Amino acid sequence: MDATHHWIVWDGDCGVCRRSVEWALAHDTRDQFRAIPYQEVSSPPMTPTLREACGAAVHVRTNDGRWLRGGRACLFVLERVGWPRLARLAALPPLVWAVEAGYAVVAHNRAFFSHLLPRARNI
Repeated sequence: MDATHHWIVWDGDCGVCRRSVEWALAHDTRDQFRAIPYQEVSSPPMTPTLREACGAAVHVRTNDGRWLRGGRACLFVLERVGWPRLARLAALPPLVWAVEAGYAVVAHNRAFFSHLLPRARNI
């Protein structure tokens, strides 16, 4: 994982995750992001604790080395691919709590939501 890009670390077995990453990369007109399924991340930086966390939620490793997860990771991506005002607004309490709650609902029901989305392409 190079330090010149932000890295989206996602569940390669999840259809919702795949479609979301496809959308983010398609809207990344400034080439800021790279994406990799957590199942393919080498150790380090992958650890057993991080592997377990990545199985439950998307993570972003920023180019300055920070790790973001779940709804906050999604807001980070959203801000940088063309929706900065919405992302900054949604990052404020109490809205960020609703973002995290909504993310948790979708994450816990990924199989259901995957069937509602069009088929994903290969990334």
